[in-house]
Amino acid sequence: MSRKSIDAEPYEFEFDPASTALVIIDMQRDFVQPGGFGEALGNDVTPLQAVIAPCRRMLDSARRIGMMVIHTREGHSPDLADCPPSKIVRGRGDKRIGDHGPMGRILVRGEHGHDIVPELSPIAGEVVIDKPGKGAFHATQLDHVLHNRGIRSLIVCGVTTEVCVNTTVREANDRGFDCVVLEDCVGSYFPEFQRAALAMIKAQGGIFGWVSDSKRALAALD
Repeated sequence: MSRKSIDAEPYEFEFDPASTALVIIDMQRDFVQPGGFGEALGNDVTPLQAVIAPCRRMLDSARRIGMMVIHTREGHSPDLADCPPSKIVRGRGDKRIGDHGPMGRILVRGEHGHDIVPELSPIAGEVVIDKPGKGAFHATQLDHVLHNRGIRSLIVCGVTTEVCVNTTVREANDRGFDCVVLEDCVGSYFPEFQRAALAMIKAQGGIFGWVSDSKRALAALD
C-alpha cells in the first residue's frame, strides 16, 4: 500500500498504512457512560459519548483496509496492588477506585464498567492493552507490540484528551512514533481542556504530533 497523507495541523501528516496503527484509548463504560467513574467524579459524560460515532467510523475503516488496531483500558487488579494509594485518595469523591458502583467495582479489571463500550468492542486479532496508569506505554507491553509489528505512526482516538490521550502521545513522541490526534474522536469533560490539549500537541511545528479529524483521515484512508 502506498504512502498517504492526512490534511492536518500544523502541516500534512504523511504515513504508510502498513506501518500505522489506530489506537483507541480508554473508551470504557466507566469513563463514557452514565453511572461510571467519570460521572461519579461529578462530570457530564455527554461530550465523551459524542466521540463514539466518529471513533466507530475510524474503526470500521481501519478494519476494512487491514490496519492494525489497538484498544487500551485503564484499570487495576482486583487487589489494587498496582494502584498507588495516592491515586485512590486523590479524587476525594463519594466513590473511589475499587469501590462498588452501578457497573461493578470502579476501574477494576474484569468488571462491567472497566470494559470498552459495545459500539467499539474489540474483535479477534485486535490488541487490547490493559494499563494501570494514564499513559499507554507505562507498565505495559505496548512499545514491544508496536515495534514487533513494524509500526511507526499512530492515529489516536479516545478519552480523555488532556489526560490519557495527551500522556500517551507524549510517551509515543519520546519513543520515535509519529502521532496524529483526531479532534472529533477524542473528548474531554471540559471544553477548555479539550482546546488546550489539542493546541499543545500541534504547537511549535508539531512538538508532540499532528491534529486532524475523522473526515480528513477517512478521506485519506478510503
